[in-house]
This record gives sequence, structure tokens and C-alpha cells, in this order.
Amino acid sequence: MIFKTLRHEKTNEIPWVPFAGVHAGKLKGYTAEEVLTDADKLVESLLEVKRIYEPDGMPITFDLQVEAEIFGCELLWAKDNPPSVRSHPLSGEKKIPCKCEIPTPDSGRIPLILDATRRVKREIGDEVALYGLICGPFTLASHLRGSEIFMDMIKDQEYVTALVDYCAEVACKMAEYYIDAGVDVVAVVDPLVSQVSPAHIDKMLAPAFTAVFDFIRSKGVFSSFFVCGNATRQIDAMCRTNPDSISIDENVDLAKAKEITDKYNITIGGNLPLTTTMLLGNQQDNMVEVIKLIDSVKDHRNFIISPGCDMPYDTPIENTIAAGQAVKRPEQARKMVENYEAAEEDIEVEIPDYENLDKVLIEVFTLDSDTCAACTYMLKSVTDIYDEIKDIADYVEYKYTDKENIARMKKMGVNALPSIYINGEPKWESIIPSREELIRDIESALKK
Repeated sequence: MIFKTLRHEKTNEIPWVPFAGVHAGKLKGYTAEEVLTDADKLVESLLEVKRIYEPDGMPITFDLQVEAEIFGCELLWAKDNPPSVRSHPLSGEKKIPCKCEIPTPDSGRIPLILDATRRVKREIGDEVALYGLICGPFTLASHLRGSEIFMDMIKDQEYVTALVDYCAEVACKMAEYYIDAGVDVVAVVDPLVSQVSPAHIDKMLAPAFTAVFDFIRSKGVFSSFFVCGNATRQIDAMCRTNPDSISIDENVDLAKAKEITDKYNITIGGNLPLTTTMLLGNQQDNMVEVIKLIDSVKDHRNFIISPGCDMPYDTPIENTIAAGQAVKRPEQARKMVENYEAAEEDIEVEIPDYENLDKVLIEVFTLDSDTCAACTYMLKSVTDIYDEIKDIADYVEYKYTDKENIARMKKMGVNALPSIYINGEPKWESIIPSREELIRDIESALKK
């Protein structure tokens, strides 16, 4: 089913690819850290994903920090999330790593992932398409350089291009290792692509991405370009890098995005809402969302249904089962939910009196800065300058994983995540500001 879809052939059903990253561990009672550091527990969990969710395709892991850890980035581990990057070896030091530092099959946690891939391939590889996820060149460059890379994009574009090109070489090597281990699709996961303009993609990123996708194709396997956040403006530029497929999250209108990907004959995947539906909803909510996705797309060729990104660890198992059943048996699902009305949450939230605050208030709205790389760097753009602005400004993060925060975002009309609001006004939506730009906006708000 996955192969036919990625070859742009018509299928009798829409493929179903649940991105059960660390959530796979929940199925067997293992923590996120356990399934990402123990091959036996990872394999056991992945086989359970196959048994319970009946996927057409599934990832081995969903961890964008594997490469960063090898390069010396300090990781913060959690029981219910993939690790997050906490230090950046090139911060304050503008250089390109040596070729000798490119990971080998024996580096870091790569042997564990390759071992798990081979074992899962032997068990279910003739039934399920296995996805090998690698960290995209721009996100890896951001892990290495930190938030300084966004100012580099303005002041030193040659350096950014060189660093991203280097990270593309890393991506090609990682792809090669995973392909040799048996993956069927190499997914280049680069959430930070949604945070830069299409012009910057064309000028500094596109050649590197194109080289990676061309390399994957030369090895005889399929590719996918994963992006998080509101990538509506970037879809066209992403298509021009020539992947076999693109995967988007709930910030993007899938039907409109598919109109663009269809022009390039590229498959699109997505984009069940992770928090409001999969994590916090019920079975009927998930069925309704699947039916909405199916009905929003006129041509079901070049179409895969999946969660918008890596599923939250605590996603109720019954919700994912319901979503999968709705994909496989949409007419049955329609009958089951034809009279269903979602319950409205009546949560009162208090909006600050921005005009009478003692300091400028910076509000950072995120999916979750602990799990979403784009959100991590949006929040970091604020925390990096906090020592400079703490006398005149305060900041707060509102994560979309909390029902009260969801109600707050609805009340304030927050349409894109991640976003920065200053004294209640949207200033940066799905674009990460540089240090100078953010300080300018804060000082401007102080003068009002």
C-alpha cells in the first residue's frame, strides 16, 4: 500500500501510518528513555505497534537528537518524551565540524537503532513499510549552532549554507546506514524548515535537501520530507527539493497543501491533531477527524493518513485504534459518528490587562517546547536574551498540551504554533526572530 502510494499509483484504501515514536513504549509499559536506549525493549514495543494498530507503515524511532548527541550536544532525558537538546557545541564558535566527525555505524545510539531495524524487518518487514527517521540538515545545524543560526541567516549566509551542506552529508550517511539495515522509507525530519522564509529555503537550504533526496533515491528507496508547524508558505519550496512525499502537521490545511503537492506529483501525509484529538479527545473525536480528512481531499491518490507528528506518549491506545479503524473502514466509521456531537469544554481563562502591566509581557505559545524542535528554538529566542531584558520584560510559555492553554489560545485567536505575542499582540508566528529583532520589538512595546 505504501509503495503503490509513493509510486503515485491508485490504491483501494488510504494508507495508515501511525507515528508511534516513544508512544510505542507505552504499549509495553516502558518509558521513553527505555525504548530509546534498549534495543530489546524497542523491538518488543514496535511489534506491539504492528499488532494493535495494524499500520501500513511505521517508524523505527522518532528521535531527532540521535545525531546531535553524537556531535556533543547535551540531552535532557524524560520518561514520556524523546530527549531534547540542551547545549550547542558551535554556540559562540562559528566553524564547520571536521569530516572525521561524521557519524559511523558504531557511533552513539546508531548501533541500537540498526539492530532494532534489522530485527523488526525480519519479523514484519514483508507486511509493514518501515520508516527510518533522520534529523534534517537545517534542524541538525540548529542543534549544533543554537539560536544564533537565525542571525547567521541574515549576517552570514555563506556560513549557514556551508554548515547545512555539512549536515546534509551527515544525513546521507545516516540514510545509508538505515537503508542497509532494511528501511523502506527514509524520512528527513526537519521541523525548523517551517520557521524560515521560502526565499531563505531556496537560497540556503534547498541544494542540501535536494542532494539528500537524490541520494536516497539513488539507493532505491523512497523518501519523505517531514515538517512541523505552520509550513503553509514553505510547501512549494519543499516540493522543489524533490522528495517522494511530504508530511505535515495540524497547523497546515491538508487539502490546500495537497493542491500544491499534486502539481509536483508528490505524496502528502498527515495530519490528525495530536493534542486536541489524539491525546485529549475520545474515540469518536478521532473517527470524526479521520472522516474530515478523507472528505477534504477530492483525489485520494498520493495521500497517506497519519498523526500530525510524533504521537504524545500518553495518547490513549483506544484513540489510535479508532483512528486506524476509521482509515481502514471509513463507511463503518461514518455510521458510528453520524449523530455524534463533540462536547464543548467550558474553561474560563483570564487575559492579562496588557495596558497596565508593570513590565512588557512576552507570551510564547507552543505545542510543547520539550518535544517540538521548532517550539524549543522559539522559546530559546526569548530565554537567550532574558538576562538583557529581565528588568523591562517577563515571559511565559503556554503549551498546547494543557486544556486551559488551548482555551487561552482560542480566546486570543492564536492561529499558528509556535508564536510569540508581545503585550497581547502577535509578533512572530512560525518564524523564529533573531536576537536583535526580538529586543527591538520588546523595546518598542515598552515605549507605547
